[in-house]
Amino acid sequence: MADEAPTTTVTITADGVAMVQLLGPQDRLLRMVEKEHPDVDVLVRGNEITLTGEPGVVRQAQALVDELLEMTRNGHDLGPSDVATSNRVLAQGERPSSAFGEAILQTRGKVIRPKTIGQRDYVDAIDQNTIVFGIGPAGTGKTYLAMAKAVQALQRREVSRIILTRPAVEAGERLGFLPGTLTDKIDPYLRPLYDAINEMMDPEAVPKLMASGTIEVAPLAYMRGRTLNDSFIVLDEAQNTTPEQMKMFLTRLGFGTKMVVTGDATQVDLPGGTSGLRVVDRILHDVEDIHFSHLTSDDVVRHTLVGRIVDAYSAYDEKRAAHRAELDEAREFANRAERRRGMTPRDRNPKRGRA
Repeated sequence: MADEAPTTTVTITADGVAMVQLLGPQDRLLRMVEKEHPDVDVLVRGNEITLTGEPGVVRQAQALVDELLEMTRNGHDLGPSDVATSNRVLAQGERPSSAFGEAILQTRGKVIRPKTIGQRDYVDAIDQNTIVFGIGPAGTGKTYLAMAKAVQALQRREVSRIILTRPAVEAGERLGFLPGTLTDKIDPYLRPLYDAINEMMDPEAVPKLMASGTIEVAPLAYMRGRTLNDSFIVLDEAQNTTPEQMKMFLTRLGFGTKMVVTGDATQVDLPGGTSGLRVVDRILHDVEDIHFSHLTSDDVVRHTLVGRIVDAYSAYDEKRAAHRAELDEAREFANRAERRRGMTPRDRNPKRGRA
């Protein structure tokens, strides 16, 4: 009979925090810890958490629980996705409690802060550069964090106004004629920006700030011909700009202004042509005071399934690209063979003339 693997038991005392805050409603965070470390038995009694299993996996689970405890003490409002993210950060050799950035905003009891290393680096880049591009898949917080930084800058009087803009491009659909005034027509495209700004600021104060021009939400077409000074500007859905629109937008930069451009280069809804977001990376990559932050599925802070969806689509796109490359290579090889025989594809398929 084979010897059983040795086991160890570790007890962690959660002092100074409410257990419901550490474990989550209906113990959702506890279930996530068990999911991240399925080989560890987790038992909670009162304010004590007991971990039992093989020494190696128990140490890993203990490190995760210790970090969740530390973040809870520091005021982090943890969700299930934060447990998985913290486990990934620990696997990368960093401590989540120190890797995650400082709070950007605190509004209505909610704290907005970076929740991954990639997000922390992105926010740091916004502090250190005049123009920052946040490029990554859905759910990585690139727009949300940029808008939080814009509100923070306004509250600190670092800028005198916030300008939020995005191109009015339909997501693969044709909505046809929209009734109402011009504002009524463009509002559906800008609704995500309105929702975010109302979440970060007092909803009663937002209409007054918009009426005074302190906060402006407008389609990208309204930017032409303007010089924007002393402003924090966020361009969202930048993958749906043309190269010409991207150049137009970037050249609106005035004195005392900071720009953040966000987008997902894999979700282009332009009816034709090239995305300005894809082109600008090649043109401005080495320009000083311009930074490109590339977020990945590891930075997704929505439902954990979103990260897996992003990875699955990325793998699918890579296979398609590889298949197209193989077809192009085979076609080029056939063309070279025909040229060596003194024939062209047209020679092989001559047009039929009249008899």
